Amino acid sequence: MFTNLLHLYQFVDQAMAVLHEQFHEEVKCHKGCTDCCNAAFDVSYIEARYLLSFLETLDKDTRKQLTTQAHEASKEWQVMISNQADPSVTRIRCPLLNDNGECACYRARPVNCRTYGVPTVINGEGHVCGLSGFVKGESYPTINLSPLQESLYQYSIGAGGESCGSKRWTIAEIILEPQRLLEN
Repeated sequence: MFTNLLHLYQFVDQAMAVLHEQFHEEVKCHKGCTDCCNAAFDVSYIEARYLLSFLETLDKDTRKQLTTQAHEASKEWQVMISNQADPSVTRIRCPLLNDNGECACYRARPVNCRTYGVPTVINGEGHVCGLSGFVKGESYPTINLSPLQESLYQYSIGAGGESCGSKRWTIAEIILEPQRLLEN
């Protein structure tokens, strides 16, 4: 079920490694930096299923802590939706983030997390981490997220059919409602 997804992750990780090497002064990502872990985003069905499969391998105490954090993130997500706030500027702490600033599911992290910290473009709009050293107006190689998201969409449709494959999932939903994810 996850073969294509894992190949995509490998491709993205390789591209990111090249960018980190070429722009080591500009890419400020390091262990313990959690800027990308406080963004409001959702993931594709296939990524949600993969994250869930990884979550199931974690010990009971870790899962309990993640559930507590997911309840808080879910409340913040609902406030964002109710207020019609812009998700690109809304700060919601990822429920997978532990107290040491580490991701409990780092090896299974989604594309959004893997590509944070370098210039990206999606639907023609450029983005870059505000903590990076990339200078506005300068030209840099940019990761186009649209084809990656299209691949994720196609993998999701293949894994879950049109109705559930086209749905997006918050990290909190994956943690709090695994049965709903598995029913689809």
